[in-house]
Amino acid sequence: MRTCILADNQFITSEGLYSVLKSRGADIILRASKMTELQEKLRDTPDAIVILDYSLFDFSSMQQMLIVKAASPKSTWLLFSDEDIDDFFLRYVTATDPTISIVLKSDSRDEIAAAIDNAKYDIPYYSETVEHIIDSESAAEDTIDNPINLTASEKVILHEIAKGKTTKEIAYDKNLSFHTVNSHRKNIFRKLGVNNLHEAIKYAIRAGIFDVAEYYI
Repeated sequence: MRTCILADNQFITSEGLYSVLKSRGADIILRASKMTELQEKLRDTPDAIVILDYSLFDFSSMQQMLIVKAASPKSTWLLFSDEDIDDFFLRYVTATDPTISIVLKSDSRDEIAAAIDNAKYDIPYYSETVEHIIDSESAAEDTIDNPINLTASEKVILHEIAKGKTTKEIAYDKNLSFHTVNSHRKNIFRKLGVNNLHEAIKYAIRAGIFDVAEYYI
């Protein structure tokens, strides 16, 4: 089995995962307690299987985590999270990088073992609970499969919004009036049928208007 990097700072969970990894044939299990250690170990073993507790690790954002993973394209990632995992986190990660496996700490040993076994062969795995949350977003998926017709200007504004820029900043950068940018923003949200920035960003990524690699670390 490939080298595994266990990046979980919760003692009980870490020891439990270590035991399961050993039972599934893992010979070399490295540990990383912070992002810089994980990056260093990935440089040494770029094809490693990363077992990561996102909720307890020191990533500043989901985007930073995804960029670290993208820097090691041969690695395979399996995320563990608490039972109260944020729905947006699941939707965002699965939409941005569907190769990442996700299970919950509350899942059964069999599901955790199955996720590890799949990781050996680069096969994504979602636990039953995670799949249920993702499936509940089927309506949102349909919206992306049948893209809404945004104008060229609206796509530009959405791209800037996804980068985290305010209406005032976009107006300044694009030499537009505040009113014009604000009108575009309202039209974009209305057309997409969303009420917040998170949903707008999700659409922009899935529709190919915005690439997560453009986020500032």
